[in-house]
Amino acid sequence: MSASSVRSFEYLESLPGTVFNRLYKQPSTALAIFRRMLPHLAKSFVMAMLYMTRPLPVTDLETWVRPGSRREQDTAVDLLERLQILKRSAEPGKPRSYMLTNPFASSLRQALTGGGNHKSFGIPSDVPSKDGVTVSQLDDFARKQWEGVLGYMVGSTGIGLRDEGANLSPSVKHLLQYGGLVDVKGRNVDITQDGFAFVLQEVNAQVWTILVLYLENAEQLGMDHVDVLSFLFMLGSLELGQAYSKANLTETQLQMLLDLRDFGIIYQDSPASNNYYPTRLATTLTSDAGALGSASAGFDSALHSSTNDKGFVFIETNYRLYAYTSSPLQIAILSLFTRLSTRYPNMISGKMTRESVRRAISMGITGDQIVDFLYTHAHPQMRKTETVLPPTVVDQIRLWQIEGERMKSTVGFLFKDFSTAAEYEGPCRYAGDIGVLAWKNDAKRMFFVTKHEQIAAYLKSKKDKRMEGG
Repeated sequence: MSASSVRSFEYLESLPGTVFNRLYKQPSTALAIFRRMLPHLAKSFVMAMLYMTRPLPVTDLETWVRPGSRREQDTAVDLLERLQILKRSAEPGKPRSYMLTNPFASSLRQALTGGGNHKSFGIPSDVPSKDGVTVSQLDDFARKQWEGVLGYMVGSTGIGLRDEGANLSPSVKHLLQYGGLVDVKGRNVDITQDGFAFVLQEVNAQVWTILVLYLENAEQLGMDHVDVLSFLFMLGSLELGQAYSKANLTETQLQMLLDLRDFGIIYQDSPASNNYYPTRLATTLTSDAGALGSASAGFDSALHSSTNDKGFVFIETNYRLYAYTSSPLQIAILSLFTRLSTRYPNMISGKMTRESVRRAISMGITGDQIVDFLYTHAHPQMRKTETVLPPTVVDQIRLWQIEGERMKSTVGFLFKDFSTAAEYEGPCRYAGDIGVLAWKNDAKRMFFVTKHEQIAAYLKSKKDKRMEGG
């Protein structure tokens, strides 16, 4: 599951059952969650059970999975249950069985076979070709707006990037501050550690991070969560370059058009226009893993209009840095941790110093994030060496960070007091598989995780199985 999928899944998992029931009434939502949120095995279970009219015994379900893949089966079933796509059906005297929930099953069938007048996939609007908007124009608009958002976050470095980007509305600035991506003190805007991590993400993950923040803030704006989520999932199913009518949108969704336009996700000639166009940022929201990789990579390249694909940064053992780029955004990011000295039309140079790196660290940016950025954007010539980055530079960046901190804290949950090694190993291994394991001690049968909900659900499912078997 990609980073963007994880962020959106975590938000969905926190919703009550009544919200899922309303959400799944829209075929576009059911299809989007099926395409984006589910791993291949979970998709196979859903498709196999989609037209079943009776519950499927767990013994039959287990025959679909190889004996050595039982852990993957448990993970897939657990995920489907938490998204309220699959429900247990336990009858006295009969083995445990599963069945797809409604309205998810009926909506997915409708989405796959077509028909109905639900209009959840948008209403295409016929716009004369002379008045239409081309795909390249949509990409230019999305690039300008999204660079405006990123530029606002890193534009506090004094190179004048803010003036070159889009004009951001107060609501956009508030959302970035609400999400902890920037720290605003008077007129000064400083990027935070989370903000720098956000800038380093691929574009689709960035968009989903912003949208989840928007969802979390929707209640304060008096918006209906279901209308907001349904509209976002619908946008992912629309066609790039096609105009769509606003006729079937709710009041909440009409307000969203204005907000999403600020981010470059939606294009409108004017707020009074009867039509809207989804940009590439919208149409890749619910792409599957393969399509998301290619579409997002293409947009990433267009977005930054630099040599990102092949790398553009040189760094020497004396901490001198050369970057072959003319992108104001990339220059602004480099200036967060580099003392820039010279700027040419297609290149900048500078030096990483203790003061420049410590300044970045004081904003919350970590040494590892700086190293990751340099590694990701290293010039192809540097990639010919085994280490890519000079080890002396990498070590010194981390040493500069250690100067100001001697201890690192991690918020999480400790699991201990397991009776047997087998009882300990199962959930510990599961925590590692889903990426929440932060520390473990096999000798003491203890492990520490950053999130406990999935581990608790795993332990509960194991307990239920033992009770049924006993």
